[in-house]
Amino acid sequence: MGLSVTNTLTGEREAFEPADDGEVLLYVCGLTVSDDAHLGHARLWFHADVLHRWLDWLGYDVRHVENVTDVNEKIAARVGEREGWETEADVARHFTREVLADMRGLNLKRAAVYPRVSEHIPEIVALVERLIEAGHAYETNGSVYFDVTSFEGYGGLSNQDPGELEADEAAALAEKRHPADFALWKAGGVGADAVREHRKHDHGGDLPSGRTWESPWGEGRPGWHIECSAMSTTHLGDGLDVHMGGRDLVFPHHENEIAQSEAATGGTFARYWLHSGLLETGEDKMSSSLGNFFAVEDALEEFGVNVVRTFYLGARYRGDQAFSEAAIAEAEERWERLERAYETAAEACDSVDARAKATDDDLRTAVDDAHGAFVTAMNDDLNVREAFGALLDLGTAVNRHVERVDAADGGNADAYDYPGLRRAVETFETFGGDVFGLELGRRAGGDAELVGDLADLVLDVREAERAAGNYERADRLRDDLEALGLSVEDGEDGPEVRFD
Repeated sequence: MGLSVTNTLTGEREAFEPADDGEVLLYVCGLTVSDDAHLGHARLWFHADVLHRWLDWLGYDVRHVENVTDVNEKIAARVGEREGWETEADVARHFTREVLADMRGLNLKRAAVYPRVSEHIPEIVALVERLIEAGHAYETNGSVYFDVTSFEGYGGLSNQDPGELEADEAAALAEKRHPADFALWKAGGVGADAVREHRKHDHGGDLPSGRTWESPWGEGRPGWHIECSAMSTTHLGDGLDVHMGGRDLVFPHHENEIAQSEAATGGTFARYWLHSGLLETGEDKMSSSLGNFFAVEDALEEFGVNVVRTFYLGARYRGDQAFSEAAIAEAEERWERLERAYETAAEACDSVDARAKATDDDLRTAVDDAHGAFVTAMNDDLNVREAFGALLDLGTAVNRHVERVDAADGGNADAYDYPGLRRAVETFETFGGDVFGLELGRRAGGDAELVGDLADLVLDVREAERAAGNYERADRLRDDLEALGLSVEDGEDGPEVRFD
C-alpha cells in the first residue's frame, strides 16, 4: 500500500500521486516573524519535516520551499520596542535570525529556499497586474482588491458560501464591490491595526509606518494572501503537489491563495492540502497573542531536541495536541526507551564476531514486523504515533534477545544473533534517525556538530545575499567556507556543505 493523505480540499483520504512520479513540490506556509517562535509554530515545522523525510525514504526528490513573512503590520507595530529596532526591516531581520536558529535546533531538514516577502515585491506586483488584466481584481484609491465573485470555486476549501461572508477589513468595506473581496495591494503604509497594536504595547516614539514600495497604483504594501502565491509560483511553478499549513489558515488565507493563484494561471494550484491541528495549553490554542506559549528556544534548552521531537510524535499532524507536563513526561519516557534499546542493540553488535552463527528467529521476525508496521503506519496518513510504537516493540524484542543470551550463555557474546541485531540497529537508525530525525547513537554537542551548525548559519546568510542579488557577497561567503575545508555544492534541493 502506498502513501495516502487526508486532503482538506476534498475532505477525503486520497492516494498520494504527485504530478511527476519522481519529484514532489512541497510548499509550507511559514511564519510571520513578529515574535519568538513557540512550540505551536514548531508543530507545523516538525510535521512538514517528517513528511519531507518520509517522501525522501519513499524515493522522491523533494523540493521544499518555506516562506518567511517579513512584511506585516504586527512586525511594524514593534518598531521602537527595543534598541536597534528602528524600522520594520530591523524587527523582521531579528526574528528571522531567531526562527532559522530554532529550525536548526529542532534538527529540521533544510528547505531548498526560504523566500522573504520583501525580496519578492516585483513578482507580487506582476501577479496583481495579471489578475487585473484577467478581470479578477480592481483598483480603488490606490489599493487593489480581488473580486471573489469572479472566481467560481471561491469557498471550496473552507466549505463556505461567498454570499454569507463578511468583510475581513471593515475600514476598507466602502472601497469593495463585495464584502468578502480581499486586498492584493494596500495603498500607503500600515493600517489602523498596527497603530492600535503599537499603542497597546506602549512602545512610545513615532507611530509605525512600515515599508512601502512603488507600484502602478501608487506607493503601498502587498496584501497578506498574495505574498504566498507569488513566492510559491516563483520557486515551484504554477502547480504544487503539496501545500501544508496550520488549520487556522484554511480561511481566509489558503482559500484566498487558491482563488488568486488559479484565477491567474487557469490551472490547479495545489493537488493536496495538508493542514496540521493546533497545539493547545489547557483549553486554548497556544498563541503569542494569548501569552500562553512555550518558546522553542526555551523548550530545547529545558527538554532537548529528542524529547521535543518525540512529543510531537505522540499525535498525528491533522489532530490537535495538548502540551502539558504529563505529555512531556511521556515523551521523555518513550525517547529513553527507544534510545536504550538502540544502545543495547548497538553494544551487542559491537561485542560479537560478525562470523558467529547464532540465530534467533523471534528477533528476526520482530525486525521484519517492525519494518512492516512502521511503513504501514506512515503510509496511513503519517500515523507517527503508531509508527513510533513499532520501534518500541522492536526495542522490546531486542532487550528480550540480549537478556535471554546473557542468562543462558553467561554473557557469551558469540551467542548473540549478529545479523538480527545488525538489522535492528539499521531499522532504528533509518526510521528513528533518518525519518523521525532523532539523535540515535550520538549525544547533542561536540565540535563536529558545532561546525555543522555554524556552516548552516553561514549558508542561511549566503542564501539571503543571493536572493537579494548580492552575488559577490554570496560568493565570498562560499569561498570563506571552502577556505575552512568545507565545500559548498548548489544542487536542485538547495545548497549543501560537505566536509573535505
